Amino acid sequence: MRIPFLEKLANDIVLFDGGMGTELYRRGVFINKCYDELNLSKPELVEQVHRDYRQAGADVLETNTFGANPARLEAHGLLDKLEDINRRGAEIARAAAGDELYVAGSIGPLGIQMEPLGPLAREEARALFARQIRALCDGGVDLFVLETFIYPEELEQAILAVREVCDKPVIAEITINDDTSSLTGARPEVLVRELAEMKPDVLGVNCTVGPSVMLTWLERARELTELPIAIMPNAGKPKNVDGRNIYLTSPEYLGTYAKRYLQNGANVIGGCCGTGPEHIKAMRNAISAYGFKVIEPAERQARFEVPSDVEVTPREEKSRLARRLSDGHFVTFVELVAPTGVTARREIDRAQRLFFYGVDVINIPDGPRASARMSAMAMAATIQREVGIETVLHYACRDRNVIGIQSDLLGAWALGVRNILAVTGDPPKLGNYPDATAVFDVDAIGLVNIINRLNHGLDIAGNPIGPPAGMHIGVAANPGALNMEQELRRLDWKVEAGAEYIVTQPVFDLDAFHAFMKQIEHVRIPVIAGLWPLASLRNAEFMNNEVPGCNVPEHIMQRMRRHADQKEAGRAEGIAIAHETLEQMKNDIAGVQISAPFGRIETVMEILDGVRLR
Repeated sequence: MRIPFLEKLANDIVLFDGGMGTELYRRGVFINKCYDELNLSKPELVEQVHRDYRQAGADVLETNTFGANPARLEAHGLLDKLEDINRRGAEIARAAAGDELYVAGSIGPLGIQMEPLGPLAREEARALFARQIRALCDGGVDLFVLETFIYPEELEQAILAVREVCDKPVIAEITINDDTSSLTGARPEVLVRELAEMKPDVLGVNCTVGPSVMLTWLERARELTELPIAIMPNAGKPKNVDGRNIYLTSPEYLGTYAKRYLQNGANVIGGCCGTGPEHIKAMRNAISAYGFKVIEPAERQARFEVPSDVEVTPREEKSRLARRLSDGHFVTFVELVAPTGVTARREIDRAQRLFFYGVDVINIPDGPRASARMSAMAMAATIQREVGIETVLHYACRDRNVIGIQSDLLGAWALGVRNILAVTGDPPKLGNYPDATAVFDVDAIGLVNIINRLNHGLDIAGNPIGPPAGMHIGVAANPGALNMEQELRRLDWKVEAGAEYIVTQPVFDLDAFHAFMKQIEHVRIPVIAGLWPLASLRNAEFMNNEVPGCNVPEHIMQRMRRHADQKEAGRAEGIAIAHETLEQMKNDIAGVQISAPFGRIETVMEILDGVRLR
């Protein structure tokens, strides 16, 4: 009979099993299958994997439920089977474990970004985790392993959910990079402190990297906490061989590192992706040959503190645009799209003409509608250097992970770009490259949080960066959003995260715009209204049907239809509509952003001519 898990842990090394997903894949299950659902459709296959790990010498069997949370199962159309999948996963593992081994309920990240980097509230995340946890408890697990998490904030909600539902032990594991930092850039000293503060029963790392990197992490982490530490590496990095990902780390190699983990104070060891029963058998042999030895950890290092000498740049000093908005000037933006080639000569010439005309800033979209163009950052820096006019750089989350985002933003600051418009970005399938993939590590809310941290001298993991940035943070809003409740809620989150001005989608429907302005009176940051001069009926139809979040009212469509076959008359009508729209909303806004369709900056000047702006 097994003693309580924590009692065993206090007196022995605990060996977990190896990878479940890669082992099922090795046994012929295609990667487009929901592996968690196999608990219902192929329970005998799942149980055989468990039995093979038992035979290899594992003390703990993890349930086949890593992705069996509400968010991930809903994507497979299996939300209604959540309780069955998790309960059966625990029952299958229990059948293989018998009365001698322990069963750990495996829980992974939700797959939805949580605040402050995404729309999911902490309480909502905790509730989603709790639903999975209850089902696993019903199936009879002995403990929980929360694994392969990237964000400590999400991991904390999973821990809290376990504590609310039951009193079973918790192992909390983050995944790391080749340099031993977390995927958000946290060094072991920071990561161990954050994990320890969540009060799991065991903390550790798993997945992503192989045995060597995890040993380096352990050597640094062991001195930082008195908590037991778990180490569960991949079988190295996978290689693509004839279309299949193959992990090449041998069982003997992993067995060698298992001994090194024990020598450096690991209390729980096991395997992750690519490890199979043969790897676990090698680790069991290493434990048996080594013998158990408790290594007392040294005193923890001092906790990291936010630098006390950081002087945050006041909003009005961040840029000329910020100063003019603070002083109550009506500001004018003109949107210029980056070229599709290697030269921006035409765009620079247009920016120079607009500068002489008196426009305040040039607004540069980042890969508009997911098309491949010159880097918006490069164009922004070039225009500022060669023309002398300030730019507003759109920065989209679509193409970068959180580390790349921070690198880009620090680079933009070094190049002199001071105004950022944080946007989520169009999915690639809306653009010219439907087979391209998107990253979307964070959305616009998370991006604002990242910029705000950089403005306070910290990266996203809490590491000091030296002198702080001072970027003027803008966000987008859609006055004509179909789900206005969600649009307003997200806007509030952006403002709470640190947004300092708002740029709206193009305004065509003035009634909707004025209703929107009424609903955001509490926000109290400047609103820059978007304006798109329609070039033709075809352009109006495109805006109305193919640009997400854009709505051209029927009365405007009727005006454009009158000139359906008259190119210049249609363009003139579009300018007249834009002029009238600006006149009717100018007293309610802090500025206007005018797009220049097809690069025609003369259109912008025609709209602004004759409009009295404060």
